[in-house]
Amino acid sequence: MQLGFATAILPDLSLEEVLAFAADEGFRWLEVMCWPTDASDQRRYAGVTHIDVRAFGPEDAERVAGLCRKYGVGISGLGYYPNPLAQDEAESAVYVAHLGRVIDAARLLGVGVVNTFIGRDPTLPIEAQWDRVEAVWRPIVARAEAASVKLGIENCPMLFSLDEWPGGKNLAVSPEVWDELFRRLTSSSLGLNFDPSHLVWQGIDIERALRDFAHKLVHVHLKDERVDEELLYRRGNRGLGWHVPKIPGLGDIDWPGFFRTLASVGWDGPVIIEVEDRAFEDSLAGRQEAVRAAGRYLRTVMEFGG
Repeated sequence: MQLGFATAILPDLSLEEVLAFAADEGFRWLEVMCWPTDASDQRRYAGVTHIDVRAFGPEDAERVAGLCRKYGVGISGLGYYPNPLAQDEAESAVYVAHLGRVIDAARLLGVGVVNTFIGRDPTLPIEAQWDRVEAVWRPIVARAEAASVKLGIENCPMLFSLDEWPGGKNLAVSPEVWDELFRRLTSSSLGLNFDPSHLVWQGIDIERALRDFAHKLVHVHLKDERVDEELLYRRGNRGLGWHVPKIPGLGDIDWPGFFRTLASVGWDGPVIIEVEDRAFEDSLAGRQEAVRAAGRYLRTVMEFGG
């Protein structure tokens, strides 16, 4: 396993500058963000473009590949995380069309993974959305199959703010849902971008989930989560804000146990730090330090504790 990080935390740097920073800090991989340059979704960590996939052709792919060779840093996956099942069908269509362009760019780059969300209409229960999941996602999965690209569905509920309440904007949140998703969309090109932080606050056993869905792992995020027990007491688990994302080592995840289980199920691919820790966000230097600090901690765990 080799460490990398997701580029969403460094929107103020160009792709080459991010590659240079990664190389200087000893990282071997990047998950590269590919949002549209005119993205209307401006939530935190959205709208970041390090590869513009509009009109992306072979010459663009060779330029990016040349930069990766220059700095000795590979691309673990391309990232684009909208809501393809948005309530507004015109909005949904925009997201689906761009996701197709990201898949096409991955094919040209020889990158085997595109990471995204399944999406969700937050006003409806999961059980009422399966027909639409199939209608929207069968063509996307077919496009990925034709491109020899795997789709890594991140297991984030997208339930952090009032506009996402009560259901969240991504339905692929739990083992029961994953089973149904993979039953309905039976493709080796559809799998999980596994992020343990989202299981912490749902009370889902991280290591059991890793074992049960090892056959569906296509990408791995490393992000921690810290539960504020006082706020949980005050607000209850139906409230908001009582759990917060942290860099690895500053939250509640047992990282040595996580890496032992990840190794035991045979994962030997990249492992990608995702920084969403507000304590580091005020400056570029602070966000770079978050990546460094996470790297230092995780290298120690992977070498001695995992």
